[in-house]
Amino acid sequence: MSRFIIDPSFSTLFPAAQIGVVVAHHLDQSAGFPAAELAQANHDAQQFLGADPFSQNPVVQTWRAVYHQFKTKKGARSSIEALLKRVDKGQPVHPIAPLVDAYNTISLHYGLPVGGEDLATFVGDMHLTVATGGEAFWPLGSDHNEPALPGEVIYRDQQDVICWCFNWREGQRTLLTDRTRDAVFVLEQPQGTGSVAAAVPALADLLTTHFQATVTTQILTADSPELVLD
Repeated sequence: MSRFIIDPSFSTLFPAAQIGVVVAHHLDQSAGFPAAELAQANHDAQQFLGADPFSQNPVVQTWRAVYHQFKTKKGARSSIEALLKRVDKGQPVHPIAPLVDAYNTISLHYGLPVGGEDLATFVGDMHLTVATGGEAFWPLGSDHNEPALPGEVIYRDQQDVICWCFNWREGQRTLLTDRTRDAVFVLEQPQGTGSVAAAVPALADLLTTHFQATVTTQILTADSPELVLD
């Protein structure tokens, strides 16, 4: 049995955080994900834009403030900032892979960072925590270890780091693929205000509708920091 756990070190840094977790089992990706859903989400994302310069948009300001509260890698930015920047430049987020398209759709529509991992790859429990420094991390697209910095917000299991700087950088080992049958999706809201309560059931609905998944959900907090994943 594996669990998702918010560690006390993270809750001390972000005591009001609400972390949405969607666990999906028996995913069937054979039908893909409708491109129209992602296209509509690109359109919906305009609600979070309009300020000039781009950095003055409230979602961007909020997440830059969050990233100033802990040690980060050079150039680290929230995943929602990266998605919104594409939309702002007239370069919409295009389809990548069915499960990624599904969580990007929710991210764009609700203005929240969302990520997903393949449950079959986990070694023990998954933790949202603050790195002590030196935890091994093998990023997607890299062939060498890039250890976590002391004080960096990371996701990890018993083997190594899954994502660093919240979900800014994805690890190779737990990447969602077209063979993924069981997955966990995480929606990040460190300040306790935002739309995670609406985004969690919306993602669950996409996963049941388009992938026929069996889904469980929970919003984790400092007072309710654990969820069984399998």
